[in-house]
Amino acid sequence: MSLCEKKSEEDWKKILTPQQYYVLREKGTEPAFTGKYYQNEKKGIYLCAACGQELFDSKTKFDSGTGWPSFWAPVSEDKVIRKPDNSYSMQRTEVLCSRCGSHLGHIFDDGPAPTGERFCMNSISLEFREES
Repeated sequence: MSLCEKKSEEDWKKILTPQQYYVLREKGTEPAFTGKYYQNEKKGIYLCAACGQELFDSKTKFDSGTGWPSFWAPVSEDKVIRKPDNSYSMQRTEVLCSRCGSHLGHIFDDGPAPTGERFCMNSISLEFREES
């Protein structure tokens, strides 16, 4: 069991801002076009804002026009968990961090080649480490 798995929700509330807690732990969504990374064009790696696990490389980021940072693949499939999400009368696939279980966003099948997938992430769920 990792250190993240041992954290209680009270622990997460102490570590995360209220907005981060809402999205990462309560499966909320930030408003479109408001996140700090949806227009980020710098080269680097996107990490889980809760635990720091590497999730996405800027090389797979693309402008989906949706207002959220979008990627066509994670850095490795074992970094994310895909989970069916039927909330709000929709059929979607939720994306969770495989290390800490935090909600990152959703995945859709309207992305570019080579995967055809769009990992639609909340900026608040991510941190960015710029390439040096």
